[in-house]
Amino acid sequence: MRKRTNQSAFTLLEIMIVVSIIVILLGLAISRIGNPTGFAKQTAVRADVQAIGTQLMQYEAMNGFYPTTEQGLQALVAQPESDPRPTRWYPFFKDLPKDPWGTVYIYRCPGIKHPDKYDLFSAGPDRQPDTADDDWGE
Repeated sequence: MRKRTNQSAFTLLEIMIVVSIIVILLGLAISRIGNPTGFAKQTAVRADVQAIGTQLMQYEAMNGFYPTTEQGLQALVAQPESDPRPTRWYPFFKDLPKDPWGTVYIYRCPGIKHPDKYDLFSAGPDRQPDTADDDWGE
């Protein structure tokens, strides 16, 4: 005659329930984190817009005006040949900074969004200005 010992173990159903709960919790955690690459790109745009803005303010302080839309941000790299020409100029950048999607930042002076100053923004992932995904670095 065999003697039965009282053994306790998890059933397959119990294991499946625990695994399901873990998967649900992981899914919620991942959805809360969001898109870390997108966050990094937004941070890069914000830093670039601030850095370019600082150089534009210095350009304006030295000359009394911002570069025109036609002169663009290129006026921070090479001395403008068109009017208004800066009286005091030096290169603020070796090369124009590009946004995380590889395109140059959009510059307008006077701006549409900021008519008393200038507009400076990234065209975003679609690389088309004046669309919903533009990143103003704000």
